[in-house]
Amino acid sequence: MLLQPSRPTHRNSNFAFSFLFLPRPQREAIRRVYAFCRALDDVSDGPLRPDEKKRQMEFWRNELDRCYAGEAQHPITASLQETVQEFHLTRTHFEELLQGVEMDFTLTRYSNFVQLSQYCYRVAGAVGLTCLEIFGCPNERDYAVALGIAFQLTNILRDVKDDALRGRIYLPQDDLLRFGYTEAELMAQTYNERFGELMRFEAERASDYFRRAADLLKPEHRKQLIASEIMAATYSELLNRIKAVRYNVFEHRVRLSKPHRLALALKTALMNRTGIGRAITA
Repeated sequence: MLLQPSRPTHRNSNFAFSFLFLPRPQREAIRRVYAFCRALDDVSDGPLRPDEKKRQMEFWRNELDRCYAGEAQHPITASLQETVQEFHLTRTHFEELLQGVEMDFTLTRYSNFVQLSQYCYRVAGAVGLTCLEIFGCPNERDYAVALGIAFQLTNILRDVKDDALRGRIYLPQDDLLRFGYTEAELMAQTYNERFGELMRFEAERASDYFRRAADLLKPEHRKQLIASEIMAATYSELLNRIKAVRYNVFEHRVRLSKPHRLALALKTALMNRTGIGRAITA
């Protein structure tokens, strides 16, 4: 369920193992949704000029119209069209995603967490709501939104350096001011005590959303949401890795090895099968 990064989609293999436990129709449906998300991601982070990006987004917006009219032209939306019809996917969630991607065209700074949380909802939470429909648990809305924000915050912390190189700062401006850490220091990749305290504060915020999602998940839906729970375990561990390097993401590229991700997936699947649930470690 839920997408990732400081960007809406994830080429990121952190999600790959979570889909192994899905029935084939759901696995194929998720693959098609993610293909659409990746296409938007390519526009957002690609080398195109701003006016070209806007034209590309207008194309995908029109393709979404055609997709819901049963007239999709592009191979990605033609495949998505089948999934939309089979699982009765809500169009509004895709429109929210488009709006979130477009925020990256006009916003390079976020004044406060309220503004940032809207972005996180659009690029991650809204995708999670689509996935809920595929998993057959549309009533777990609050769970999906909380988990989407947790994922996105984790990726924002991991990608502070890369985003700064693109001229983007997702850490809220009022939090930078609160901890006395300046934009100039961030752009210069300055690691100091103030940066560590800022990142610790943001990491605790992400941890809180992971805990909130775990508390919101209804026990009777745990098995249906095995894929999202595996993703939650994976991203929770990724957040722990960020903490383990003392938040120095300027010098450490935080990632999980493939064996580690597979082990987390198997452990989470076993815990869900036995009714134990997910252990929150972040």
